[in-house]
Amino acid sequence: QVRLVESGGGLVQPGGSLTLSCAASGSIFRIVAMGWYRQAPGKQRELVASINAGGATNYADSVKGRFTISRVNAMNTVYLQMNSLKPEDTNVYYCNGKIYSSMTTWDGFWGQGTHVTVSS
Repeated sequence: QVRLVESGGGLVQPGGSLTLSCAASGSIFRIVAMGWYRQAPGKQRELVASINAGGATNYADSVKGRFTISRVNAMNTVYLQMNSLKPEDTNVYYCNGKIYSSMTTWDGFWGQGTHVTVSS
């Protein structure tokens, strides 16, 4: 079984910064991609940023230039550096991993979510 554990959420003032981290552990054969999603109450979960095994990144338009996703492959860990935070960034942030648990079997795994609140 694969487990994703997030950390780093909290309360920050507008214009401030936070760094989220997500560590994957368990039966990991190969990680295809990891990413961060967010979901506000009553809304669909949306992609914030993703990074694949080759290091290619993808960002939602709303966070381009403010957020940076990075990955430490040896530690199966992905980070989301969030700068210039806005109140509308307030959400529950979820880590996602597309992970092979064997040579032939892959699945999408989710973390438990971490709360980010941007407020003065």
